[in-house]
Amino acid sequence: MSGSSETESSPPTAEERGRLQRMERALLAHVRQEFSAPAAVVVDYARMLYADAARFGLDAMQADLARIRDAGETLHGIIAGLLDPVQLARRGGAADLEAFRGKLRHDLRTPINAIKGYGEMLIEDARAEGHEGFAKDLEKLLDSAAQMLGRIDALAKVSGIEPGGPGAAEIATMSDQAAVAAALAAIRPVTDDEPEREIRPSHILVVDDNAANRDLLSRRLTREGHTVSLADDGEKGLALLGTAAFDLILLDLMMPGISGYEVLRRLKDSARWRHIPVIMISALDEVDSIVRCIEMGAEDYLPKPFNPVLLRARINATLEKKQLRDREQAMLRDLQAEKEKSEKLLLNILPRPVVARLKAGEEPIADRFEDVTILFADLVGFTSLSTRLSARQLVDLLNRVVSTFDQLSLSLGLEKIKTIGDAYMVAGGLPEPRPDHAKACAELALAMMDAVRDFSHGVDERLQLRIGLHTGSVVAGVIGTHKFVYDAWGDTVNTASRMESQGAANEIHVSAATYRSLRNDYVFSPRGATDVRGKGAMETYFLRGRRAPKTA
Repeated sequence: MSGSSETESSPPTAEERGRLQRMERALLAHVRQEFSAPAAVVVDYARMLYADAARFGLDAMQADLARIRDAGETLHGIIAGLLDPVQLARRGGAADLEAFRGKLRHDLRTPINAIKGYGEMLIEDARAEGHEGFAKDLEKLLDSAAQMLGRIDALAKVSGIEPGGPGAAEIATMSDQAAVAAALAAIRPVTDDEPEREIRPSHILVVDDNAANRDLLSRRLTREGHTVSLADDGEKGLALLGTAAFDLILLDLMMPGISGYEVLRRLKDSARWRHIPVIMISALDEVDSIVRCIEMGAEDYLPKPFNPVLLRARINATLEKKQLRDREQAMLRDLQAEKEKSEKLLLNILPRPVVARLKAGEEPIADRFEDVTILFADLVGFTSLSTRLSARQLVDLLNRVVSTFDQLSLSLGLEKIKTIGDAYMVAGGLPEPRPDHAKACAELALAMMDAVRDFSHGVDERLQLRIGLHTGSVVAGVIGTHKFVYDAWGDTVNTASRMESQGAANEIHVSAATYRSLRNDYVFSPRGATDVRGKGAMETYFLRGRRAPKTA
């Protein structure tokens, strides 16, 4: 028994004391919230109803609403004073505790009774004048006052968590204690041997006119692996921003010269610097300053003197968010680069207007064009040439020829349709109609002939080209789902192909339809009636060159 008695009377360990103190602080915060929240509702509703009374012309009610608002603000003051941790710590013993409870009940009842009395009269007046919505809002205000009365009545039934140890527990109900205990059980306490969070070392700028603050912050941050730059006023801080990349700025609010608020405004107005997170640090803890800094874009606001554990947590959380944002931006840039690559590849396959239509969800892509010109070109004797060149030589030569044709087509605004072996197909007038499609194709044909002659000078083989043109209507669209293509079909395509295949080496063979479109600007030689496979006899022409401009 004596052993048991000694165990029961043994003083609490440091861990137990820490647990009890933590519970005490949390209970006090909970009780303060339970009393303060209804008081805040009363004040806010009174302010809103005061404004509504002015809007609805209920001038006679404004005086009583002002009294309710003032009573609510009085409640706030009483709660802040009576439930202040320092004042609670000064009382001692059960008798003093009972006196405190009595004072709490008495001091809170007085303004609450005033709120109830004025509120009930206003509800009667509002209903009498047909303002039911106004009366309902007043009822909500009185509900909050009733909540506070319920809390006061519960004070007579409270019990402490630690006999002989007066504190917040004595003014907290059993349900309060259970709720707080459950919350604390889920939240791990902060200890001195807290494991390091994996935060990438960062470059932090500290702007503070107090040398001791700068030194303290610098030493703390440096010990945690960060690089720190210091400035003793706003102008110097802004100047430093131009010399290095920073991940975070700790910015004092009140400084000589330009204030921290002005520095913050300039940072957030700058496209170059607005992405840098800013934590304001200041001895000024009034709500207006905090709200305006957060509105301006500050990431956080810490009052001086700052708690080092809280400061470290806020800095690490801010840097972590910054690093996540940086990774997100890098991923977005990578996605944009991949998107641009995909778009570029798609534009190498399909015309730009067709790509836009596909991206808009249009399907299928199919159009009829009544007036276009189709060009076919083919290297003469390429099959026999392929037997004399190595695979690398052959592909290199063909690639250089086709790449040159591609550049020429692009420069003239023509649409390359496809290559088939050494054959090359181009269309003028689609996918967007243009009136000079025949002329553009004629210019391309002449340029292709010149290009092939130039290639012949660079190789030991004499390259020859055969080109055919025809003008008429076609159907064009996208076909396939795998390696899809934009293609054109119809008699015009077949006839242009025949113009090429039944033409002559180093000649541009055109149909009568194309000739009629170009005869005023170009020189032709009639070939006469030509038996075209699948078409019969056709009048065709060889394009020789551009017609000399007429002189006056």
